[in-house]
Amino acid sequence: MTSHSTRRLVRLLGFVALLLALLGASTAQAADPVVHAVLFYSPTCPHCHIVMEQVLPPLQARYGAQLRILTVDVSQPAGQALYQTALTTFAVPQDRLGVPALFVGSELMVGSAEIPARLPALIVSTLQSGGNDWPAIAGLAPWLNAGASPDAPTLSPFQRDPLANGMALALLLVMIGSVVALLLTLRPPFDHAMPTWRARAIPILSIAGAGVALYLAVVELSGAPAVCGPVGDCNTVQQSPYARLFGVLPIGVLGVVGYIAILAAWALRRAGGNVADIAAKTLPILAFLGTIFSIYLTFLEPFVIGATCMWCLTSAALMTALLWLTVPRRAPEVRRGKALRR
Repeated sequence: MTSHSTRRLVRLLGFVALLLALLGASTAQAADPVVHAVLFYSPTCPHCHIVMEQVLPPLQARYGAQLRILTVDVSQPAGQALYQTALTTFAVPQDRLGVPALFVGSELMVGSAEIPARLPALIVSTLQSGGNDWPAIAGLAPWLNAGASPDAPTLSPFQRDPLANGMALALLLVMIGSVVALLLTLRPPFDHAMPTWRARAIPILSIAGAGVALYLAVVELSGAPAVCGPVGDCNTVQQSPYARLFGVLPIGVLGVVGYIAILAAWALRRAGGNVADIAAKTLPILAFLGTIFSIYLTFLEPFVIGATCMWCLTSAALMTALLWLTVPRRAPEVRRGKALRR
């Protein structure tokens, strides 16, 4: 090979090397920024399931590989140890403890209300600033080197809160049994004389039910957290899509209207005349429709939402009691035997 050919070959190889270097540099510069985050969760936490099943999937679908979230199960010893390390690392105060806990860099978001409220904007700002690294939590590397985050165990909605959902199931069976029993013992006409104790109990239960429904309506309209007892998870239910009828009308508002309608029918039943007759026939129908709708809502809690609201169960129990008070029933048949002849 001549020296001229050698020089040409060297120049060609140099040009190719330069081209590859420039291509590599441009590729590195064009690499998309990535948001890295760590989510601590518990498989028995309804709020965790809301975040993992309703909040994160749309964001993951939108940002794809630009959003990487490692999930860590705190119910496992290794996951709990990593969670405690994260709390110590970032000096998390007592009032910020609990799951779901999402760390994005040094930012911490807790709960199924705060995470969807803050995470979308935080993703945008982090991407605009060029992305971030994984949170600086000691002991995180083995989880990342595993290649995939531990998946949450597959739990049915009922298994997320067996105690509260079991109570909802028991009431559901009582309501269904009540409807069947009353349909079998129904005795028209509806405008028969009502015992005094039943006539007095109807307005009391209606007012109580309206109060419960009014509280739920305020929670649903304002978005404020509900006051929940030691059993159940009212806020998960109120934050679910089923808290509004057709996605528009809050269920609590519908409940207030229903109880007021029952109270109005009871009052008009005592007025006399045609209006009283119509009210007497309407009263059990309203209670029946209210109970059927309560059966539907109570079914959703343990078997679809995976959480139970004790306020909702209280309203369902009151409506079922109103059904028993308002529906006329047949008196038990009296069987008479023949006198014995001696």
